[in-house]
Amino acid sequence: MFIGIDIGTSGVKVSLTDEDLLPLASASAPLEISHPRAGFSEQNPEDWWIAVRQAVAEVLEIRPAARRALRGIGLSGQMHGAVLLDADRQVIRPAILWNDGRSDAECATLMQDATGLAERAGVRPMVGFTAPKILWLKTNEPGTYARIRHVLLPKDYIGLQLHGDLVTDPCDAAGTWWFDQAARRWSPELCAATATDPAWLPRVCEGSEIAGHLTGQAARLLGLPEGIPIAAGGGDAAAGAIAVGAVADGAGFVSLGTSGQLFVTTGTYRAAPDRGIHSFAHCIPGQWFQMAAMLNGARPMGWFSEMTGLSVASLLSEATDADPDRIPLFLPYLTGERTPHGDSRIRGAFYGLENDTGRGAMMRAIIDAIAYSFADARDAIAAVTPVPAPLLAIGGGSKSDLLLQTIADVIERPLHRGEDSAVGPALGAARLAAVAAGAARVSDIGRRPEITAEFAPRDAGRHVARLTAYRALYTALQPMRDLAR
Repeated sequence: MFIGIDIGTSGVKVSLTDEDLLPLASASAPLEISHPRAGFSEQNPEDWWIAVRQAVAEVLEIRPAARRALRGIGLSGQMHGAVLLDADRQVIRPAILWNDGRSDAECATLMQDATGLAERAGVRPMVGFTAPKILWLKTNEPGTYARIRHVLLPKDYIGLQLHGDLVTDPCDAAGTWWFDQAARRWSPELCAATATDPAWLPRVCEGSEIAGHLTGQAARLLGLPEGIPIAAGGGDAAAGAIAVGAVADGAGFVSLGTSGQLFVTTGTYRAAPDRGIHSFAHCIPGQWFQMAAMLNGARPMGWFSEMTGLSVASLLSEATDADPDRIPLFLPYLTGERTPHGDSRIRGAFYGLENDTGRGAMMRAIIDAIAYSFADARDAIAAVTPVPAPLLAIGGGSKSDLLLQTIADVIERPLHRGEDSAVGPALGAARLAAVAAGAARVSDIGRRPEITAEFAPRDAGRHVARLTAYRALYTALQPMRDLAR
């Protein structure tokens, strides 16, 4: 058996597979996010490790035989987070997450002063990436900056707890703005531009390679045998791709978690920083990908649930019954946006509310807006790489038929939902563990899941004018964003 661990934003997910790399059991443990100031987003890395132990214990309770049969562990996690360690490898401060907006000024400076480096990094400097956070710390927390001796990504901090080494994979490295994507190595030029000592950065090995072995201390905490190989794994985008078989040129999927992605695997490196997309190294050898990254994904649905005190399922039911001719517009930019705008300061908004606008209509507006953000993603990627059809859907949001049907209608491509679509990156991490352990080859983990539901485009006409208005609403609100700065 093999275990995959995914360090998500809202929770840790653990997936256990059998020797055929099919899911046997899964568990999750929730995480809290701290927002100490407007636009800030942080988590305590120790909370990840506590949640990992809880979720692994639950899986082992479901499948006790895994204690003896486990042959490998793989890692996945939220990308771009800055986990800062001192000379003793102790955490200096809370991790600054991917959806943190504090480094806007630093990114603007990099855009001016490091204009030629975006081609190497695979993307223009964006708020939330790891490197601009270091520039922000140098100016705003010089004491913290002076103590930095190591920088890890979130999943790699868990790797440190498991095997004791400082290791990452090409995909997570790709999301830092320190990585030379074509050469698949750290870039001295990118490090120099962002006040980063290359010695702070972890060793890079392919996601399907062994990063280390389970230490005695970690084994005792997890209730597992010592010495189990730990795969380097992949950032959640690439590990999710493994779970749905997107390991060869031209394969693609959409991910609907807290954030959202439209992902297409490519056999060559194709830089297109002017399009607002990410051209990154994959976590498996010899592959790259094009990814449109939306900061909000399915999160606006959960936000509206919290605001109303009703479950997402109840709100979706009301949305299904809403009058389609009386749906307001919604901008889903609760934490700014990456693709296509690269705008950390834009925020969400409803437009067109009436006296009798109800929860159902507002939830339907949110569903439409998520789909429209994927239309922007489709257009950005299509400018440089063909967008395949059909596209598989993964992540928690993929459980909603209404959301998947709306996205299919808007992007005019069929979507498929597969078995265990909500497991995603944790399942991909488990499969990478099998390769690292020598129980499988990369070609063995490229199979697509069995399809359980298909959503063909059927109502594109309703969205043509609304999509145009949605895009115009963003443009119209930009002056308001600047006035409210």
